[in-house]
Amino acid sequence: MSVTGAGTLDVPDSALADTLLDRLTAAYGAAADPERAGPMRAYMKDVSPFLGLTTPVRRALSRTVLEGTPRPDEADCTAVALRCWRLPEREYQYFAVDYLRRHAGRCSSAFLPVTRHLVSTIPWWDTVDLLAAHVVGALVAADRKLAADMDAWSADQDLWIARTALLHQLRYKEHTDADRLFAYCLRQSAHPDFFIRKAIGWALREYAKTDPAAVRDFLVREKGCFAPLSVREALKNIGA
Repeated sequence: MSVTGAGTLDVPDSALADTLLDRLTAAYGAAADPERAGPMRAYMKDVSPFLGLTTPVRRALSRTVLEGTPRPDEADCTAVALRCWRLPEREYQYFAVDYLRRHAGRCSSAFLPVTRHLVSTIPWWDTVDLLAAHVVGALVAADRKLAADMDAWSADQDLWIARTALLHQLRYKEHTDADRLFAYCLRQSAHPDFFIRKAIGWALREYAKTDPAAVRDFLVREKGCFAPLSVREALKNIGA
């Protein structure tokens, strides 16, 4: 698999990030399980090394790491995320994603370039999808001017950036901008990659929970434009 990068971003000074990273690397490192690490790396298509921490173990360790720490500001969130992204093992990126999901409301629209860096650096669905739905989506919901950035992302040559644009409205329900969603799906309808075709179907399927008629009518109107995978996913819960 190919791994794209997005250059480097400056890590802001953050005493909170210093504390968290010291605690995090000590806790995760002590609990590493090399026997599990190999199969986990293989399952994720060798995107990065793993420490071998199962999800329940990792979350329990994370709670210990976070115990007693204050709420972060945007600079803290940026520092924690970027420093975790520079560590080799994937579990550190999982910690950063969970941290950003919890504190997305503490970040302004100026945080969007940081999310783009995270999405396009060491990219795989395990981090990209959560960042799209819970962090990018939250930023755009809080500042609708960022929809213009999503318009640009939806046509990006980096498939993970385009996938993020497709999925950023997953949690919007009745607040979904259906015209934008449908436009993004059409824009990428001929994309050859599985992850884009799957994202199209997933985004439409999720919106179909709110407005099934709109999704069905859209697919009828644009019949023949989408890969069978996208259509199957979109109609999974509402029928043909």
